[in-house]
Amino acid sequence: MEWRKGRRSDNVVDARGAGGGGGGMRFGGGKGLGLGAILLIVGISWLTGQDPLQILGQLTGQMQQQAPATVGNKAPAGNDEQAAFVASILGDTEDTWKALFAQAGKQYQDPKLVLFSGQVNSACGFASSAVGPFYCPADQRVYLDMTFFREMETRFAAEGDFAQAYVIAHEIGHHVQTLLGVSAKVDAARRSGQRMEGDNGLLVRQELQADCLAGVWAYQAQKRLNWLEPGDVEEALNAANAIGDDRLQQQGQGRVVPDSFTHGTSQQRVRWFKAGFSSGDVNQCDTFAARSL
Repeated sequence: MEWRKGRRSDNVVDARGAGGGGGGMRFGGGKGLGLGAILLIVGISWLTGQDPLQILGQLTGQMQQQAPATVGNKAPAGNDEQAAFVASILGDTEDTWKALFAQAGKQYQDPKLVLFSGQVNSACGFASSAVGPFYCPADQRVYLDMTFFREMETRFAAEGDFAQAYVIAHEIGHHVQTLLGVSAKVDAARRSGQRMEGDNGLLVRQELQADCLAGVWAYQAQKRLNWLEPGDVEEALNAANAIGDDRLQQQGQGRVVPDSFTHGTSQQRVRWFKAGFSSGDVNQCDTFAARSL
């Protein structure tokens, strides 16, 4: 992927090492909870209906004496290659969604993307790097510990720069959902007592729509920049396939529990990314109206 063709966004915030970095929970060892403990906690949350992020955050907060990173507005160093990659992908998502929103008579608002290490405080609460990249609608920021990209390679065998770009674009997809009011409707359904989890649940539909929106971005970016190289699309599809609920559950607990799905199966994630990438049309991403996911 010729990612340097992309315009670098000024909306990347560098909070790495800003207090408490490196001590958070990580997959595969190091300080804090190990992979087995994390998977056990996630399994318990599926059974009890509790939010695994809340459980993980509470445990990490109890285990650590250091304060989590405080997010300011510091920009990454100019010679930081990894940060430059993130800024390039973010910049192109901004260009893509500004154009698509304008075509629909709407105005796109740029989110911030926060790079952190180990742990961070967001408007959605405390988070450890163990939870992976996430979007917080309360402050309209994406949070990313770039060690997740190494985790993708080593644990999920999902490597490549376009696979990483897909991850960023998926989180930006959640920002698009926030601006379009989708996230608010899902939250309202949650508050009204509707079931969120499950293979046909609202959380799965929300996540699969974000995958589709990532595909829309990929189509539009390629059309404008022609920056993809042979094998790039396969990288993104491999990443989507690697992080399906069924595959992660089978890997983590030895069995698949569809009633606890929150993101969709590997096949579904690949399918909806393809739906966006093949058309470049947001209208093809209405997972909430789809009878079959």
